[in-house]
Amino acid sequence: MEGEAIFQKIETIKMPARIGIFAGIIVLFLAAFIWFVYIPKSNAVETTTSSIDDLDQQLNRAKLQRAKLPEKQKERAELDLQLQEALKLLPNEKEISSLLSKVTELGNESQLDFRVFTPKSEQKKELYIEIPVAITVSGTYHNVAIFFEKVGKMERIMNIKNVSMKPVSDRSTTLTTTCDAITYTFRGN
Repeated sequence: MEGEAIFQKIETIKMPARIGIFAGIIVLFLAAFIWFVYIPKSNAVETTTSSIDDLDQQLNRAKLQRAKLPEKQKERAELDLQLQEALKLLPNEKEISSLLSKVTELGNESQLDFRVFTPKSEQKKELYIEIPVAITVSGTYHNVAIFFEKVGKMERIMNIKNVSMKPVSDRSTTLTTTCDAITYTFRGN
């Protein structure tokens, strides 16, 4: 009975109003579909497409890097060789005492008398450590110059700084020379 009453009420509605109600219901369903299904799926597709584009770019960069890998490995090998050569010039901690003994030996070969040979405190730099040694020797100007030349020709890096020369006495050819001999060691980490 109720169903018949609903149908009778619907029959009393004019046809243009029926079409309007039907169109409104279709528009309502279409709007619900767009709002709850189409838009979220569309956003998901856009996100996935963007993610795929990013991954494609990463893949292309990785391919380029892979193509350059042999060249980079060759460069690394060359740099490692250069580092090994440079490290040969810098004594390690164990070699410092033998290096300083070599300096003393060079001074004796140059006919200099060592008065003072005192290691100073290390000075840490970014990549290396300076190891200064205060030296005072006695000898002629020529012998001091020979000593400095021999130190300069050593395989390891050693610099002579703060050189001061004074005659032992008036009109003497023997000089008292003070200087700092500085060698370096690789700091590492």
